[in-house]
Amino acid sequence: MPTAPVSNLFYQSRQPRPMLDRGEGIYLYDVTGKRYIDGSSGAMVSNIGHSNPRVLEAMRRQMEKATFGYRLHFQSEPTERLASETARRMPAGLDRVFFVSGGSEAVESAMKLARQYAVARGEGTRWKVISRHPSYHGCTLGALAVTGYDPLTVPFAPMMREMPKIPAPTCYLDRDNLDPAARGLKYAEYLRDEILRQGPESVLAFIMEPVGGASTGALVAPDSYYARIREICDEFGILLIYDEVMSGAGRTGAFIAAEHWGIVPDLVVLSKGFAAGYMPLGAAVARSDIVETVLDSGGFLHGFTYAGNPLACVAGLAVLDEIERQDLVANAATMGALLKSRLDGLMETYPFIGDVRGKGLLLAFELVSDRASMRPLPKELNAHSRLVEIAYERGLIVYSRRTRGGYEGDHFLVCPPLIVTETQIDEIMGLLDGALSQFADEIAPSLVATA
Repeated sequence: MPTAPVSNLFYQSRQPRPMLDRGEGIYLYDVTGKRYIDGSSGAMVSNIGHSNPRVLEAMRRQMEKATFGYRLHFQSEPTERLASETARRMPAGLDRVFFVSGGSEAVESAMKLARQYAVARGEGTRWKVISRHPSYHGCTLGALAVTGYDPLTVPFAPMMREMPKIPAPTCYLDRDNLDPAARGLKYAEYLRDEILRQGPESVLAFIMEPVGGASTGALVAPDSYYARIREICDEFGILLIYDEVMSGAGRTGAFIAAEHWGIVPDLVVLSKGFAAGYMPLGAAVARSDIVETVLDSGGFLHGFTYAGNPLACVAGLAVLDEIERQDLVANAATMGALLKSRLDGLMETYPFIGDVRGKGLLLAFELVSDRASMRPLPKELNAHSRLVEIAYERGLIVYSRRTRGGYEGDHFLVCPPLIVTETQIDEIMGLLDGALSQFADEIAPSLVATA
């Protein structure tokens, strides 16, 4: 067998992957012709599927006009239009948009805008941004400071100022006599306790994923949690930031997940499905009074070279048009309910599936040794990587992470593009069932309690 050429490229590891040839809808093909179902939309990015001809045509038209115009030198029609279209889809009051190129940049932008707002209001003692553990908000040092995922944060701890954390609302692990509403309130009160512990005058904001992403696997809190968090932030004059990088742009069956609970955050961050992988694009969306206060005080001391790139914004506009034209928010709700019921059904066959959770087409399942205690599988099994590899070999791409803070526990995100059909869900489930069956044959039966 010929030796593969040495590559000058590197990413996270030496894990080999085939060369990508093309994408069509929910499918990807390597150069040998093998087909893969994109069962995770990449990293929950490709919301409208691959190679959408309307998006590609819109991008071609813009490329013939201008691919770059620096924001300090020109306004651009695509950028202005995308800001308007984004604001139109947001809850009332969230109507000012700052464009970036990705989720980490969007989180950094929101936090820095919040800080400058506090300074401009004479509240310079406010600088702490409370977040949750586990959580994931990005890989830059500022975003890592509010991320609660130890393998990614611990090596860089000496280089950053880590922010306070409260427990994420992992109610599915609790073994108490509380009903869901009471559990939601219990986890919300951790925020109030932490604000008092830190000193309210020092706390700037609270950042949370309304539906969990990679670190918690589509975690959804009880309904009571969301309203109480909003009340606590209002009580202490703290800004509420919703990280909707993964949950936004229709994935949960609403344009942003905040809509499910009628919550209006003070700032929202978007990326991933916002431009659906056609161009790097993200946004921080804020209330007008926050933005005007900062601009009046001398301007927003922040920026990125590619912020508001006209080609990226044209792609974003075309993606939003496709989400509306195909009614993909409604399809995410309908197909998400179907997919979740099918994932629930796997629990009857595989006793090591301990939980299925999520909203819309942001769904996950978690593997355990014992459902009664939710004890995780032995971490030495590396189930989070092994099952992904088995599925990949069969032509299904899913996304996994370690559930319990990053060191143990195994969850798998099943999040196909929002264009997915019932027939394609059948395809996904057939491949996933086969992968789980092979995985079950590989692990020692004694490690898994019976259902």
